[in-house]
Amino acid sequence: MAMPLAIHSEPAFVASLAASDLSSYVPVMILITMAITFGIINVFGSLVIGPRRDGPTKSAAYESGMNAVGTARKRFNVRFYLIAMVFLVFDIEIIFLYPWAVTFPNLAQGTNESLIWLARILFFVFTTVIAYVYGVRKGVFKFD
Repeated sequence: MAMPLAIHSEPAFVASLAASDLSSYVPVMILITMAITFGIINVFGSLVIGPRRDGPTKSAAYESGMNAVGTARKRFNVRFYLIAMVFLVFDIEIIFLYPWAVTFPNLAQGTNESLIWLARILFFVFTTVIAYVYGVRKGVFKFD
């Protein structure tokens, strides 16, 4: 019965790792060491240097510049969630539009490939416009 290829190639893989120049990993190890050291120094530095004053004012709940009133288990208006979803729609649109806008001018004009790219982005923008119109009709952008 033949053995799997991975077992046969394992000694060659280990030998190639042993033969590789490990000095090329030194800059990466220096960066990792610097990052860990920076984190440790900041944590222990704040414990040593930072103030240790406690009191009722410091221990009180504080939310966006206002004193906490009532319970945190309060129902929110669905409009907050709709605004968040609209933000995500437009945020994702920008994320996808930027690489397309950088790549599209480099395509040859009038070719099938450029027409496909244009059709894809027009479909994407069309669906985003539909989402925007839906939001406007539902009154998502009305702040009463």
